Amino acid sequence: QVQLVESGGGLVQPGGSLRLSCAASGFTLDYYAIGWFRQAPGKEREGVSCISSSDGSTYYADSVKGRFTISRDNAKNTVYLQMNSLKPEDTAVYYCAAESAVAASLLMYEYDYWGQGTQVTVSS
Repeated sequence: QVQLVESGGGLVQPGGSLRLSCAASGFTLDYYAIGWFRQAPGKEREGVSCISSSDGSTYYADSVKGRFTISRDNAKNTVYLQMNSLKPEDTAVYYCAAESAVAASLLMYEYDYWGQGTQVTVSS
């Protein structure tokens, strides 16, 4: 059974850090580009970051550039999103998704598999 499972979310104070994990089962992530997306209450889902399946090229939305880092560990079949300097506006449910492609993008319709999401709340 193909599955993506996110973990690592939680409540953190502004300025704090969290590391989200996206673990795959039922398939190998090596040949998939991976994206992280988020959806805040009352807002549309938006792309946050993505990483290619080949050379590890990464892309970040302007809102998180310089604060978030995406990485992958193919040996563990897992992708990570390190989030630093968190802001209240980063509060959202974060989803990872896998796309059977070399290059990564933040176009949601291109993604084949989605996780169930993990809640991130940034609040004092």
